[in-house]
Amino acid sequence: MAKGISRERIVAAALELLDEKGMDGLTVRALAARLDVQAPALYWHVRNKQELLDEMSTVVMRRVTGALSQIPAGSGWRNDLAAYARVLRSEYLLHRDGARIFSGTRISDPDVVRAKEPWLARLTAAGFTLAEADDATDLVTAFVVGFVIEEQERGQSAETDPGRYSLTGRDAWLGEDAELVKAAGHLRDDGDQRFERHLGMVLDGLAARLGS
Repeated sequence: MAKGISRERIVAAALELLDEKGMDGLTVRALAARLDVQAPALYWHVRNKQELLDEMSTVVMRRVTGALSQIPAGSGWRNDLAAYARVLRSEYLLHRDGARIFSGTRISDPDVVRAKEPWLARLTAAGFTLAEADDATDLVTAFVVGFVIEEQERGQSAETDPGRYSLTGRDAWLGEDAELVKAAGHLRDDGDQRFERHLGMVLDGLAARLGS
C-alpha cells in the first residue's frame, strides 16, 4: 500500500481534478499523477473509476444531508422538498460537471442513506404514501440533476464560444414562420429565477397528485 495515500485524500484530489479538468479529464492516470503515485497504488483504496465516483458522490451527499439536518421540522412538505432541491443544486454547482459526474452513483456511507428516514417520515405524515414519498424525492432529484446538467453545459459552452447562444444569430438562422419560437427564445432566462419557476411547477404537480 502506498504510504501517505488514503481514500479520503484520493477523493479530495479527485474533486480538485474534476473542478480543473472536468469529467473527461478525470482519469485514473491523471489522478495518480496529481498524487505523485503510480496508478496501481490507487487500487488499494478504490477498485475502479466507478467506485471512485461513488466515493466522490458520497462526499457531496454527506454535505447535502448535513445542510438538510439543520432545517427544522414543521415547515411543510413543499418547503422541505424545495429546500432539498436548492441544497442539492448548490452542491452540484460547486463542482464542474457536478450533476453529470454524480448521476447514477451509489452512496457508500450508510449514515447518508439513513438520513433519508426523517424526510420520508415528514412526507408520509403529510399524506403521501411511502411509495409516493419516495417517488416525490426521486422526481425532485431528477429535476435538479437535469436542470444543473443543462445549466453547467450551457455556461461552459458559452465560456469557450461567446456567440454560441446569440439570439440575433438564432433568429436569422430560423428564418420566417417561426415567430413564436423566436419570441420564446428571447423570453428565456437562466439561473435562479428559471430554477425556482421550474421547481414550482414540479411541486405544483406533486400537490395536485396529493390532492387527488
